Amino acid sequence: MQTPAEVANVPAESQEIEKIELKYLSIQEYKQLRELMEEAYAVLPDSAWERDEIQSLIDCFPDGQIAILIDGQLAGCALSIIIDYSKFSDSHTYGEITGDYTFSTHTEDGNLLYGIDVFVAPEFRGLRLGRRMYDYRKELCEKLNLEGIIFGGRLPKYHLYAEEMAPRGYIEKVKSREIEDPVLNFQFANDFYVKKVIKGYLEGDAHSMEYAALMMWNNVLYTAPTKELITKKSVVRLGLIQWQMRPYKTLDVLIEQMEYFVQAVSNYRSDFALFPEFFNAPLMAEYNDLSEPDAIRKLAEFTEPIMRKFSEFSIQYNINIITGSMPSVEDDGKLYNVGYLCKRDGTVEKFYKLHVTPDEAKVWGMTGGNAVQTFDTDCGKIGIVICYDVEFPELPRLMAEQGMNILFVPFLTDTQNGYSRVRHCAQARAIENECYVAIAGSVGNLPKVHNMDIQYAQSMVFTPCDFAFPSNGVKAEATPNTEMILVADVDLDLLKELHEHGSVHNLRDRRTDVYRLELR
Repeated sequence: MQTPAEVANVPAESQEIEKIELKYLSIQEYKQLRELMEEAYAVLPDSAWERDEIQSLIDCFPDGQIAILIDGQLAGCALSIIIDYSKFSDSHTYGEITGDYTFSTHTEDGNLLYGIDVFVAPEFRGLRLGRRMYDYRKELCEKLNLEGIIFGGRLPKYHLYAEEMAPRGYIEKVKSREIEDPVLNFQFANDFYVKKVIKGYLEGDAHSMEYAALMMWNNVLYTAPTKELITKKSVVRLGLIQWQMRPYKTLDVLIEQMEYFVQAVSNYRSDFALFPEFFNAPLMAEYNDLSEPDAIRKLAEFTEPIMRKFSEFSIQYNINIITGSMPSVEDDGKLYNVGYLCKRDGTVEKFYKLHVTPDEAKVWGMTGGNAVQTFDTDCGKIGIVICYDVEFPELPRLMAEQGMNILFVPFLTDTQNGYSRVRHCAQARAIENECYVAIAGSVGNLPKVHNMDIQYAQSMVFTPCDFAFPSNGVKAEATPNTEMILVADVDLDLLKELHEHGSVHNLRDRRTDVYRLELR
């Protein structure tokens, strides 16, 4: 019984969110769950699940019952079972598929994941929580090697059109965008299709006139049944922003452009968004009357609010954001070049540029950081180095030894020769560390900002050079010196294969009996 609660497209009210957690549902959350159900089922009296029914679901299939908590508060829930669909017809009812609400129809030997319910609290709509739960269901389906996902989707607006058209005609008009139905639109956007229209699906559903759309998603990775262990998703989608430097008179205008690009790569279901180094430099134009060291320190005052906005966007658009880099005056009074990894679970981690360029030190008085670290994400372990840092092979090698699979490099270069240093060193890091490397920079001209007047970039994604990868080691490349986004998929399983069975073994064949690299 798919309710409209999880797909409403109204943005949630602005609020500070510190932590989003996707977890297995526990019976201790039933009180909050009951309140959500009663609110979601306002048009279906007495339809909320009882405590013993939820306990039964958790007992028989704990992996299929998930909850989303926001700062400890239950924000959404998705319930499902596995069924042997050969025992049912496409004209089944909700009562039949659930075994008269006992869930006796659940079987580990089934072939389809059946969506029993899904909903999101009204105050958290617009954060794409529904998509997170659907993505989990798809991953679970793939891991359990099920043929697909199926469920009966309500048609909550059909009663408004019932005198004009049959349910099939209503669905077709929704598909063609002639009628706005947030529930069906959400299903179509998540690659579900209508298998059949069911009559008499849910007794008492007056808004749907007791009709339902039998929705189906096919698992294209399905193979013959297997008992292999559940593995992590291997394909990660990267979204690189090749940022155009242009005057921004206010912080709000800059943030608007930031959100535009975050939304753009999120719409392509990217797992990461990578911004360039010092992308916020246009804000320095207001301080052009100051000395260059004073102007960069004024720019540093925007770093904290920009970081907070990025963190909000990472949650709202369900994407991990690497913020590029920005100037920051730390507690010791020194100026650093820093960036942030804003994860879509609400947490934020900070990274530093270790090697400042001679120009950064001389003109701005900038100091290098001291930390070499990798970051655990929901897409595996990553590393981040800023521009000049990638020209020092020791840093990525240390990160590779910590298990890094993807290295992100936000950069800012003014000339083609400067860009070439970053580009060729970054590609070398991909080969020698058997990892993917993504680089993103800014383009265009920036008048009235000292030391930032011209930019040159071509954002790219590099791979190792072996048979499973592009022969030239370039997965994707942007048009040089043009504002755009670059979206590319990288397969982490290919790295595992390379580590074990590659033509050469750059990591394994190091002569540690002769030399070694260590972190102080």
